[in-house]
Amino acid sequence: MMKLNAIILNGSLKHGDEGSNTEALAKEVIEIYQKENVNSEIIRLSDYHISYGIADDMGEGDEWPEIFKKIANADILIIGTPLWLGEKSSVATLAIERLYGSSSLTNEQGQSIFYNKVGGAVVTGNEDGAKHAATSILYSLSHIGFTIPPNVDAYWVGEAGPGPSYTDIDYENDFTKKHVEMLAYNTIHLAKIFKENPIPNKGNLLND
Repeated sequence: MMKLNAIILNGSLKHGDEGSNTEALAKEVIEIYQKENVNSEIIRLSDYHISYGIADDMGEGDEWPEIFKKIANADILIIGTPLWLGEKSSVATLAIERLYGSSSLTNEQGQSIFYNKVGGAVVTGNEDGAKHAATSILYSLSHIGFTIPPNVDAYWVGEAGPGPSYTDIDYENDFTKKHVEMLAYNTIHLAKIFKENPIPNKGNLLND
């Protein structure tokens, strides 16, 4: 049986067991992954020391390399972020910068290490900016070699102004639920295709 691995990077600014709305929405994706026999893990980035820089390893004290090993072994990468002033979090931005720093690494075929991996985005907040944040995340992943399936931006935003967050609501949002399903199933579908039919080498070897 084909086995897929999925990693979700939670860009919340909260630490440890502190409640994270982004993680709550990401867990709905995880539920589908588990049902479909996909190995999956959520990594809360704020619990690691991730050095600033554009390299795969910034040296002593940098804990990004242990996260990157899991990403390198994954077929699916989802980046989750809360919204702050209409933007993705600084933590999510840091992760994308570190991913960019590894984009010159190659897979066994000599392509970008991110080839044949699929990406997506999960966004939560009680302010506008979900589509803007998802656009930034998905473009960044595509630019460094990930493939983006259709409809892989699952998000929830509350009403304008201060108000309840995702975990405060006591009802299911049909739009958000549908996008969670599309994100999960479309990433699984495309990841399975790449397992059996990887992107050909012609025209995209990094050192050719």
